[in-house]
Amino acid sequence: MDSARADVLAARRQLETQGWIARNAENFRHQPPPPVDAWLGDDAAAAACDAPAPAGFGWTLLPFGEAPQGPVDARWLDAADPTQRAELLAGLPAPGAPVDGAADDAAPFAWAHRALCRQGLRLTIGRTPASERGGPRVVSLALRHRPRSAVEAPLLVLDLAAGVHCVLVETHEHETAAGSQPIVQNLQIHVRLAEGATLQHLRSVAPQPGDRIAHHLHLRAARGARFEQATIAAGSQYQLHRHLLELQGPGAVGRSAALLFADTGAIEQQLRVAHQAGGTTSAVEMLALASGSARAVLNARARIAPGAAEANVHQRLSGIPTGGQPKLVLRPHLEILHDQVQATHGATWGALPEEEIFYARQRGLDERTARHLIVEGMTQALLQRCFSGDAVLRALGADALLHEAVARHLKAAEERDRG
Repeated sequence: MDSARADVLAARRQLETQGWIARNAENFRHQPPPPVDAWLGDDAAAAACDAPAPAGFGWTLLPFGEAPQGPVDARWLDAADPTQRAELLAGLPAPGAPVDGAADDAAPFAWAHRALCRQGLRLTIGRTPASERGGPRVVSLALRHRPRSAVEAPLLVLDLAAGVHCVLVETHEHETAAGSQPIVQNLQIHVRLAEGATLQHLRSVAPQPGDRIAHHLHLRAARGARFEQATIAAGSQYQLHRHLLELQGPGAVGRSAALLFADTGAIEQQLRVAHQAGGTTSAVEMLALASGSARAVLNARARIAPGAAEANVHQRLSGIPTGGQPKLVLRPHLEILHDQVQATHGATWGALPEEEIFYARQRGLDERTARHLIVEGMTQALLQRCFSGDAVLRALGADALLHEAVARHLKAAEERDRG
């Protein structure tokens, strides 16, 4: 038996012996995930994962912008091949490894991913050539993923060399090669930023209503590295975005924003920031807009280690019902193990401000347009606080993505209210 096959069987045995996520698991008690069988599929799903991807499916990488790109090494690797599997998984934490010194209650997702993963993309971005003014150029990349099969476990590993500045747009178009059937997707993303590297990362996820999705992102940031990341996601039958930001080097910065639009099903954002060195900074903002009978959970946790002097933490969670009777759960957490820090957190829940709608109506706007402008303004302001500089938002194309997401959500809420 080759090593790749042995690794897959070992992962399945681990799930059989240790079981799936317990219903009383702290991070999942408000929204338990579907059972393990949903994430592993059957023999037909495994065969589909092993088959070559149709053109345009899986990961597609494209540069964008007018500036010349720096050295980008992209390798699409076959996890069923022992040699390529070893390269694909090199340096990644083992499933079940402790998270910031504590047991990982999402470890079964990692084991399920290891059991089903068949392909992955490793991106390594080196230093860019010096510009005419002597400064480094920005590497701008667009990364698109289209599901290869009805049940899949894709993998992305992104390494930035010291001093590199990368702008990345990651989009997920949830269609399968077999048509428009719902999908089950257990995605793992690992990002490693070397000293002084900067990644500005926008993620857009627009699934079908019946999709079940779990996206896991694990960041490790060295001294002086900077990570600015935002997720724009529409709801589906089940959707989990679970991010772990490890600020390992002094002065590392992690900024994260989440905009969740739920008009059906369940959607959750879990984010944990580990301040492991002095002078580290994190800022987390989440906004959930939900309608109908949708359920949305915002779960943020920051831990400041005993040696992380002068750490700075900010959390802000907000939920807005836009129609119907949705369920919104907001959970900010701080664990502070050092006296010399700055930390703030808060959670707010409430309807759209009637006063602002009234003033917009006084200027000749109908209520539908007024609500759209107010919601879009709130979401734009959140992204502006996450990313440093308006230029990067224009480069990322955030305005168009937000406009489409807001319009789709409010239209669904209005149609449900009329029905």
